[in-house]
Amino acid sequence: MGLVEPTPRRGGGRNPLPPPLRLPAYLVLVAALGLGSFALAGFLTPWEAVFNETHLWAILLLAFLAIAGELKPIRLPQVDAEGRTLSISTPFVLALIAVAGVGVAMVVQAIASIADDVLNRREMSKSLFNTSQYAVSVLVGAAIYSLLTQTPFWGVATVVDGSRIGPLLVAGLGMIAANWLIVAGVISISARQPLRAVLGADFRDFLVTNIVLLCVGGIAAIVADDGAVAVALVGAPVVAAHLLLSVSARHAHDATHDSLTGLGNRGQLQRDLARAFDASEASNPSDTVGPSLVLFDLDHFKDINDTLGHPVGDQILRHVARKLEASAPENASVHRLGGDEFAVVYRGGLAGARQMARELLASFDNAVPVGQLELLVRASVGVAVAPEHGRNGETLMKNADIALYHAKLERDRISTYSPDLDVNTVERLQLLADLRTALDTRQLHIAYQPQVDLINHRIVGVEALVRWYHPRLGLVGPDEFIPLAENSGLIFPLTAFVLDTALGQLASWRASGHDLRLAVNLSARHLSDLALPEQITAAAKLHGVPLSALVLEVTETGILSDPVRADVVIRTLRSRGVEISIDDYGTGNASLSYLKRLEIDELKIDRSFVCDIGSDAHDLIIVRSTIELALALGLRVVAEGIEDEATTETLRAMGRVIGQGYYFGYPNSAEEMGARLRADRSIAASGKPAIG
Repeated sequence: MGLVEPTPRRGGGRNPLPPPLRLPAYLVLVAALGLGSFALAGFLTPWEAVFNETHLWAILLLAFLAIAGELKPIRLPQVDAEGRTLSISTPFVLALIAVAGVGVAMVVQAIASIADDVLNRREMSKSLFNTSQYAVSVLVGAAIYSLLTQTPFWGVATVVDGSRIGPLLVAGLGMIAANWLIVAGVISISARQPLRAVLGADFRDFLVTNIVLLCVGGIAAIVADDGAVAVALVGAPVVAAHLLLSVSARHAHDATHDSLTGLGNRGQLQRDLARAFDASEASNPSDTVGPSLVLFDLDHFKDINDTLGHPVGDQILRHVARKLEASAPENASVHRLGGDEFAVVYRGGLAGARQMARELLASFDNAVPVGQLELLVRASVGVAVAPEHGRNGETLMKNADIALYHAKLERDRISTYSPDLDVNTVERLQLLADLRTALDTRQLHIAYQPQVDLINHRIVGVEALVRWYHPRLGLVGPDEFIPLAENSGLIFPLTAFVLDTALGQLASWRASGHDLRLAVNLSARHLSDLALPEQITAAAKLHGVPLSALVLEVTETGILSDPVRADVVIRTLRSRGVEISIDDYGTGNASLSYLKRLEIDELKIDRSFVCDIGSDAHDLIIVRSTIELALALGLRVVAEGIEDEATTETLRAMGRVIGQGYYFGYPNSAEEMGARLRADRSIAASGKPAIG
């Protein structure tokens, strides 16, 4: 009935749980009162007098307008509203109390309520409660009107003059207040919120919206004696107001929601956070829990847009939005912040927020069908919870964003904010900006580390390693700037620079008679780029280097992050002659059988296993077994982290192994590497390795 229902304030607070039967008992009490009201109305209303009224058509028109007003509510044009609607049945139900009696008003309101519940497919138990609460509310309004006007409670008052307008408006306020109180009681019990907080949350809206409607009801009651035409004239401006408010509501909705997915936008997120903080503080100001903010950022979404086009990307975003909305709990609201970033406001603590994040990520497990393709959607997640990580929306947003950044940086799918993550965040952002400048101003350099055949002591390859000499910070380690490049998308121009520089240098060495392989690292993002084979082919052709001289190193985790695309990219590269090496083998989750299915060419055993084979029997067994199996599968083996002669001799005894490590030389400049190659060729006949 013409009521702006109190917005549920879920979550927050550590109030003791209500007794398990409190809510059911409350619902049963309201239902009993409502059914009792109907029973009394059925027996005590003089129905024959109603149907013999001369203004029966006016009553029927009022009934029609009341039912139509319930079935076609107005969504309020308020940017801070949370799914609120306004029914315009109230003025006509109020008029029916005065001109047709409480029995007629109750029956009409019941018909309107049940029809609305059927239309919206509400459960029967909820429909019973709705109908009962309205019956009680109408009964309260009629009692007030009867008391103030001294008219029979169950009678039919056919004439409403100016003297009765005041009592009728007071009766309308009582009717709406009763309904407001009943609904607030349900919210207070189910959400464990103080009744006072629920009632006071929207009091201003309650007054403004409903007093206007009650005035319309008073006018309708006065003109009802003049017949149906006069009532229709009153209904016309109500219909016009309905249309105008509906248009305004659509505009307000568009201003606060994302046009592609229909989710709330960034502005709506800020308002939801503010309301969630208010609700938590009202619940228990001294010991607040929540709200929590969970940020989602889709992994490799740029690759989907670049490879398959923006229409496919939009389809993926709509799919993600539907999944998040369907999987989010009732006490959460879902938003799209722009691009491939989503946010969920959860009215609860950290444990619940992390569990919700896991469940939302699990909802992405099924592939998204796009034409003939099935694409897997993955996301990184950052979590921050009040009050530990912020006591306002702005701080919570900042810290959740830091946690999300850490999740993408560390390949951790769900990361919770910690003050430790905030260390040097500003410096990292500055470093990222400096890295962009470094790419443009050629501050980056390539160092080359030799790879030596342990059997004949010859240098058979070099690995190209990027180095950054910052004009202010000096040498910046790759562990600092490579993750920044991967997370920001700069990894693509960075790798293009490495390939262009290293292939040009390789062409020079090969022209001087040095038959070498060149190893270059690729990130997981490259393995999702279906355009990569063409880019590498074009770079090799530019410098006149055969693709068979190029070895691309990828990690196990990089392959497994998107195995379908990685399989396509790797097979395409190998079909053109490029060799594929699995870097840091042993630190991920792959198996030799899986690697054989991918038809790779080389295995690099991680330094963490190699460097201690002289003192750790377990490492020795692992390395020996890996080498034996890899050689049996026809794979070339490179052992990283060799730092002494003893390790070299142990590995040499295990078979044809390529060695790489400080024992054979540190990464050095192209000039130094060229001198090393010339020296290595001149002493090749001696059988001794060229150790730098």
